[in-house]
Amino acid sequence: MITSGLVNVFTHDIQAALSFYQGVLGLPETFRTPSEGTPEHVEMSAGGFVLALSTAEAARRVHGLDAEVGRPAMSLVFWVDDVDAAFDAVTTVGAPTVTAPHDAGNNNRNAVVRDPDGTLVELVAKRV
Repeated sequence: MITSGLVNVFTHDIQAALSFYQGVLGLPETFRTPSEGTPEHVEMSAGGFVLALSTAEAARRVHGLDAEVGRPAMSLVFWVDDVDAAFDAVTTVGAPTVTAPHDAGNNNRNAVVRDPDGTLVELVAKRV
């Protein structure tokens, strides 16, 4: 029986990815391995779910996976208080814009950027 889960995003540059997810988006770290030096796997709390970053090299070495970093087969969606402010914060530090903030269906405001590896990151908030 499943007791919990997480989303694991593969990266070629874990320090750049951590700068984006922790430094810019403010996700607090809950676990890392190894605990000393440059990590190969880091878990962060994102509200009610866990986001993990793992190096593509570790995925290959440990699990035999050939991780395709940054392929838009999925997107990470983060609900935020203010889409425009979050978008400004991530694009100011260089996150590439996919879709600028715009009003969307279901009374939502959305924007989409890419993380340092090219993974799609969607920012969403209810319009006031």
